[in-house]
Amino acid sequence: MTRTDRATGALQEAHIPVEAKLAAAWTSFMFLYIYVDYLALYKPGFLDDIQAGVVHEFDTGPTFVALALTLVAVPILMILLSATLPARVNRATNLVVATLYIPVSVYNAQGEPWTYAYFYGLSIGLEVLLLAFILRAAWTWPRTVRATAGRDLAQARV
Repeated sequence: MTRTDRATGALQEAHIPVEAKLAAAWTSFMFLYIYVDYLALYKPGFLDDIQAGVVHEFDTGPTFVALALTLVAVPILMILLSATLPARVNRATNLVVATLYIPVSVYNAQGEPWTYAYFYGLSIGLEVLLLAFILRAAWTWPRTVRATAGRDLAQARV
């Protein structure tokens, strides 16, 4: 192969295991999920509401804090689980959790003024796209063909 051939040839696609794709997608989801909440702190009056003990019309007591921690902890754990669970359990877990997080992401815009439509529309759109990627990657997980001992051995000999 000449230098010219290398320069004009197609780039070789790297094979990335499904587990790595899923872990990367959950990592991206978490960064977005956390930064949306962080940037919401800059909305006028948001910090005043927090200091008054209210977020999205919910009292910020122990139940709210536990629920908020759970909503953040699940996707955080999905990064680890996507990289370590056996394939069958991994696929099912990703399909279930990503499906459940679509309404969670959409709910974030509940009760927000239309002036923040772009902010919430963009953030929810990106979160849902990442969740759709997770669903697609898990759904299309490559399968291995199982050999049935007797029939395949007989066909191989022919």
